[in-house]
Amino acid sequence: MWDYTDKVKDHFLHPRNVGEVEDPDGIGEVGSLACGDALRLTFKLDENKRIKDIKFQTFGCASAIASSSALTEIAKGMTVEEAERISNQDLAEFLGGLPEEKMHCSVMGKEALEAAIANYRGEEAVKEEFEIVCKCFGVTDKEIERVATENHLTTLEQITDFTKAGGGCQACHPKIEAILTKLWGKKPVEPAEKAMPEGQKLTNLQKIRLIQETLEREILPPIRSDGGDLELVDIDGDTIYVALRGSCSFCPQSQFTLKNFVEAKLREFVSPDLVVEEVKG
Repeated sequence: MWDYTDKVKDHFLHPRNVGEVEDPDGIGEVGSLACGDALRLTFKLDENKRIKDIKFQTFGCASAIASSSALTEIAKGMTVEEAERISNQDLAEFLGGLPEEKMHCSVMGKEALEAAIANYRGEEAVKEEFEIVCKCFGVTDKEIERVATENHLTTLEQITDFTKAGGGCQACHPKIEAILTKLWGKKPVEPAEKAMPEGQKLTNLQKIRLIQETLEREILPPIRSDGGDLELVDIDGDTIYVALRGSCSFCPQSQFTLKNFVEAKLREFVSPDLVVEEVKG
């Protein structure tokens, strides 16, 4: 489970300003249900052009709800110009901190507010060329560049924490590393090589060690980035028994994850003969 502050728990269990403002001056929508997080923000100004009422509707996790609630509390009473200076770090600090793996929720809040302000001003989204880098979560190169620059993110893991990019199939990892290299001039991390040459037979101890290393390096980080977890229960020959924890334990796509991600990675980095089986309970 995530280590949430008392303030995050309070804003999750008792969110402020839920709903939709009647006849709003600004409307902002970001995210999508397909990606697991979506936020709709509406606000109304008073006669002094200050935010009189602001409400949200969020589909997402505890951090997404808490971040949205915090955003409305901070922005209420501000001018539009003051509100647009709210950063995702302001939201995290207001809540007493967020788990690094959930910082993308604060980014979503900032983006929703920006979209609502642009809508109020009658501005159209700037048309610029972009490339969808992470197809799992629909994250573009421009989004990665912006979030990395604003929050001084220098590692692939941080990009995943703040945007979700790279937390799915991992096919976009080289492109994310290339973006970071372009921004900061750092050499990208070389892809991990296969642990053993093809055709070389592993001893039992070597197999166990490589399985554990592959789980820690290749498999657990993306699973944990979205609230799930996996426990190695036993190894019997070429059969690996695991137990799903966290959000993975009740996810309808868990069997797909086991076979098409966990098993596939273990076969790639350890042995093509491995089979992964789930242990219930």
